[in-house]
Amino acid sequence: MNNLLLYCRPGFEKEAAAEITERASNMQCYGFARVKDDSGYVIFELYDEEQADLLARKLPFRELIFIRQMLVVTHELKDLDLSDRVSPIIEAAQGYAICGDLRVETADTNEAKELSAFCRKFTVPLRQALRGKDILTKKETPHRPVFHAFFMANDHLLLGYSYSFNNSEFHMGIPRLRCPADAPSRSSLKLEEAFYVFVPKEEWDVRLTSGMKAVDLGACPGGWTYQLVRRGMMVTAVDNGSMAQSLMDTGQVKHIRDDGFVWRPGKKNIYWLVCDMVDKPARVTHMVADWFRENDCQEAVFNLKLPMKKRYAEAVHNIEVLRGLLKEVDNAFVIQAKQLYHDREEITVHVYNKYWVSKLEPKA
Repeated sequence: MNNLLLYCRPGFEKEAAAEITERASNMQCYGFARVKDDSGYVIFELYDEEQADLLARKLPFRELIFIRQMLVVTHELKDLDLSDRVSPIIEAAQGYAICGDLRVETADTNEAKELSAFCRKFTVPLRQALRGKDILTKKETPHRPVFHAFFMANDHLLLGYSYSFNNSEFHMGIPRLRCPADAPSRSSLKLEEAFYVFVPKEEWDVRLTSGMKAVDLGACPGGWTYQLVRRGMMVTAVDNGSMAQSLMDTGQVKHIRDDGFVWRPGKKNIYWLVCDMVDKPARVTHMVADWFRENDCQEAVFNLKLPMKKRYAEAVHNIEVLRGLLKEVDNAFVIQAKQLYHDREEITVHVYNKYWVSKLEPKA
């Protein structure tokens, strides 16, 4: 079989299909996408079966916007005997390279949620059987392929693998986060997820640390400011609305009532810029570029609200515009974009300068 299975947000299958088709074509890998609306996944069938593995290894997962997970599908198993679903999986997996982790998953849809409990329970006997046949290492090993069983129904699944160096580290491609009870809004989870996805955890001590100065544009009521405050940062919150009193009571927040598109800091001491303002993507893109061009921040996370049509084209266009504007200043800028689990009709963009980050040192 050897197709690619791509997880995405339900309703964004066409965007994921357009993205994989274009990115694969750029690598001279050709095929077509099978799309089912609101299914939460896309199957990309390649004309050359060997190219599925090539894409899984060589197409940089971190550069994909609408795709949450990418794996090679080797088998489709249907009409399984409910009394023994393990044996057909073991038989189909003969010849697999030894895998270091197992993920039993399903789509992120309301229809598939009833399968989630089954997937959790089924993981244990399947893991034991795979280890017994030396298809899975005795202990979880991060530097080997990941074994995937993607259930579409309790008797129907896709079997495949992903590469640990080029996939999402999260189950179903989704970081599991809980909204803190004292957060001013659930939008707080957008920024927390962005940190998990974009900033390597081993670098949090230098890139997300206390004492840093940050600016939150369009901050009210303070969902994103909350994530910065809880990490010990001093935050300038810019918004004409009202901030949550609990944040103001921390003494770490300065609230400036102003237009986030107009306000600029008086000193060049801001590390983080975050922004979740609702406006045209082009306006937000140029505003963020100006912050970097004027050296007003060193790392940023911001959201681009997408139109109802041509969402993939709009996302790519704005990222390319941003890349061009920043390249006029420095070639060291890194731009990443992802439609996160907590995003809706938007994508989250992360920008940083490799040179600036390399100069950060851990605190004693």
